[in-house]
Amino acid sequence: MTPKGEGTGTLDERITGALVGAAVGDALGGPVEGYSPEQIAERHGGRVHGVVGPWNGDAWPTARPIAPYHKGDGHVTDDTLMTHALVRVYAEVRDHLDAYAVAEHLVPDLMTTPRWIPELEAEALPLQRIFLAEKWMVTRLHYGHADPREAGTGNIVNCGAAMYMAPVGLVNAANPAGAYAEALDVAGAHQSSYGREAAGVFAAAVAAACSPGATPGSVVAACLSLAKDGTREAVEAVCEVASRHTDFESALVPLRRAVAPFDTVGPDYRSPSLGARRPSRLHSIEELPVALGMLLVSGGDFRHAVLGSVNYGRDCDSIATMAGALAGALGAEVPHDWAKTVAESSRLDLDAPARTLAEVTREIFDRDVHRRRAHEAAYTALAGTPCSD
Repeated sequence: MTPKGEGTGTLDERITGALVGAAVGDALGGPVEGYSPEQIAERHGGRVHGVVGPWNGDAWPTARPIAPYHKGDGHVTDDTLMTHALVRVYAEVRDHLDAYAVAEHLVPDLMTTPRWIPELEAEALPLQRIFLAEKWMVTRLHYGHADPREAGTGNIVNCGAAMYMAPVGLVNAANPAGAYAEALDVAGAHQSSYGREAAGVFAAAVAAACSPGATPGSVVAACLSLAKDGTREAVEAVCEVASRHTDFESALVPLRRAVAPFDTVGPDYRSPSLGARRPSRLHSIEELPVALGMLLVSGGDFRHAVLGSVNYGRDCDSIATMAGALAGALGAEVPHDWAKTVAESSRLDLDAPARTLAEVTREIFDRDVHRRRAHEAAYTALAGTPCSD
């Protein structure tokens, strides 16, 4: 077992842990995405304990429903591609982001610049890999010229925006409320309803995990203080159940049972119910509550949180992406062998986005301090009240 995350580490270490941890979780979950814990155990002769190959072995190029994507062997999926794309937007804007930044920077990045796509084993436009819910942004913003703040309305409601919001939480490290507000603005260009809410809450969770002395429990508490409607109820229900477990094996069925009343997809992940992914104040995406639950079950240990998320099945690449980001932000050690395999197999420098985001985060913080002091001075002149120390 690697050391548990206990809210330790410098800003640079937290950012690296979160981004590398998210990519590793994504790569481990990709090959078993969409299946149940029972199917995963049958296919792999037990639980998954690390990087595994494609579900269909050498037949992956033609096997449905996954073809033509090479999921497995350490390849990251669209979760990581979108996360790194958002880091590039921060590197260009070098300030807090909003929905307009998605329209002006993220969409062009997806449409115009070929990049190595691990699952396609080729250079291609990211647009050719991302899921339909992400292609929606291109349709609405580039072709439909929709107001970026409202472009997410009408999209299928899923975890598409939440899965890549870790950079927003990191830029707002130790400021969950700021991360929540910024992520809601950014995600408005992509999602609505509980999909947008999950993006805000996940960013807040990452920001809370970066706080000195943070624990899995304090991360969940920060989420509950901000989350609204069905998302809050789902997080509360799942985490209450998670608090009774210290091993993911015993938690797999109870966590699914706890989140089921809030999940619209239904029991068969590959055959969604007729009410799936529609806006509602009563429901929640499944991925975020389960990731938070696995963080609690693991006590913040990276291996335990990620492997629990992977073996949970269903949308487990996104669950493991979130759990990996949170454990990494808490300071848990990301296994070097996993990170090395994922980086080499995916042909990605997993540390480079973290270095970039750490540099930008410091610049944004300096700007925030300058803006805050300017506001304090203006308010003091207006109200005649001395600034507090």
